[in-house]
Amino acid sequence: MTGQVFIGGAWRAPSSGSTIPVIDPATGETFTEIADGQAADIDAAVHAARRALNGAWGTTTALERGRALTRLSQKVLDNFEELTGLESRDCGKTLAVAGNDIRMLARYFEFYGGAADKVHGETIPYLHNHVVSIVRQPYGVSGHIIPWNYPTQILGRSVGAALAMGNASVIKPSEDACLSILRLAELTVEAGFPDGAFNVVPGYGATAGAALIAHPDVNFVSFTGSPEVGTLVQQETARHHVKCVLELGGKSPQIVFSDARLERAIPAIVNGIVQNAGQTCSAGSRLLVQREIYDEVVERVADRFRSLRTGPQSMDPDCGPVINQKQYQRIRSFIEDAVGSGARIAGQGALAPDLPPGGFYIPPTLFADLPRDHELAQREIFGPVLAAMPFSDEADAIALANDTEYGLVAGIWTENGGRQQRLARAIDSGQVFINCYGAGGGVELPFGGFGRSGHGREKGFVALEEMSISKTIVQNIEA
Repeated sequence: MTGQVFIGGAWRAPSSGSTIPVIDPATGETFTEIADGQAADIDAAVHAARRALNGAWGTTTALERGRALTRLSQKVLDNFEELTGLESRDCGKTLAVAGNDIRMLARYFEFYGGAADKVHGETIPYLHNHVVSIVRQPYGVSGHIIPWNYPTQILGRSVGAALAMGNASVIKPSEDACLSILRLAELTVEAGFPDGAFNVVPGYGATAGAALIAHPDVNFVSFTGSPEVGTLVQQETARHHVKCVLELGGKSPQIVFSDARLERAIPAIVNGIVQNAGQTCSAGSRLLVQREIYDEVVERVADRFRSLRTGPQSMDPDCGPVINQKQYQRIRSFIEDAVGSGARIAGQGALAPDLPPGGFYIPPTLFADLPRDHELAQREIFGPVLAAMPFSDEADAIALANDTEYGLVAGIWTENGGRQQRLARAIDSGQVFINCYGAGGGVELPFGGFGRSGHGREKGFVALEEMSISKTIVQNIEA
């Protein structure tokens, strides 16, 4: 699979004849290569997907699609150690985080395998001697642009649902992390998927990614990435009147009231920003604390931060390296600019000794007492950086929580039942967690954002609706 694209159930050399180096985030060194896919490769993959729809995949029943996904789930588990190792080295994840991602990949295929034949139509009472039915059909060829932070999980939630509904998929994984997806392509063959149902073309976003979203025979696009690129995706798909689902990041608040059970809240707050080195769209990157307990909470979180260690995956650290040099420099610039502007670092983790000199290591960093309009309180850093701010009362907490362009996830920490519900309804966020944060993958839970966090929903049964289109059939049965 090294340096090749996967089209129509087989490996082939990319049309460019060139490759992209794959860098280990722990060392900064190249350890393998992937194909530099181009528009010609995307075109070939789209045509292979169309042939599958017109052939074996298009005539596969929902029951058999589900069984194929279930077999693929088991194949993932059978190859767990290999896939975990690929994900860890490719992305810089700790083995624990990478292993969880592979388990969730299997769970997505298991869930959508079981759901494939559970999507039922409906009938509508209408005129006398008429029968009206509503059925759901696949869009056709679905394009999926997968980011580098959670390649397997995000593939599972988008491609799993698309395949369950009968779409044939073309996947453009990130050039920074796609080895596990390439290995998965081989497993789809072993699981019995027809040729062309699952196609993978690695490459750069400006070439392979742009060609995929602009292709006139692509019928649906799923994109996870930055708001800026999401805007371009939406503009391009609009040219062909193609639906897209966009998940574009967040600036998610953890809201702590004075009656919160801090022994439960503090570990979740720390994990919510440190996990995967903060490279998570739903990371709890803003800590909003009621003024009466603000100093206590900040100090307790800071104390946790000081105990954290950042290092290579082999050390099983609290925080691994970030994905690449560009991301490393970006996060460092945010931290240095904030310090230069007078922002206070309340607590910071440490780098493990004897780190590889070329690795991309950022220590978890807690900033406190930030102005509400500070860029650390407004912009998505996408690293292990947490911004703490106080609020006065419930109304102020709501205003502060909603004071960004994003709206993906929120955490509420309070024992007051009425307040829990009032805030959950008032906060502009696609998911709200009460006295917890995150859900271990949350395969069953619809996921998506408000505002700059994107639109459309993935995960759960709602994703099956997103990945399909309804058709109304009216029949006159008059004799």
